Amino acid sequence: MARWLKFLIAIALGIAAGMLYGWVVSPVEYVDTTPDSLREDYKADFVLMVAEAYQAEDDLGWAARRLGILGDLEPTQIVAQAVAFALKNGYSPADLVLMQKLAEDIQSWNPSWEAPIP
Repeated sequence: MARWLKFLIAIALGIAAGMLYGWVVSPVEYVDTTPDSLREDYKADFVLMVAEAYQAEDDLGWAARRLGILGDLEPTQIVAQAVAFALKNGYSPADLVLMQKLAEDIQSWNPSWEAPIP
């Protein structure tokens, strides 16, 4: 019984030391990270959130601006990549409809129609 107790104490001390090191001594610090550094699944979720906001607001210019923070690609390409990811990974049909509606509308969007931001 003493061997098992020593083993469990050693495991608990190892976990505690690892947590202390990771949270206190050398925690992860994210500095100047941008949304374009997100993984593909998070980018697809972001595009879905933009599609939901677009459905509520019906403002394609704001949707395009929100998509613009995901990188240097055109909004049409960003949405197309997100839709492809969503199709491949089994997003719900309602989510796919929202994203595809945004994709269709963003393809016909012309930024010159927008009024400049004051």
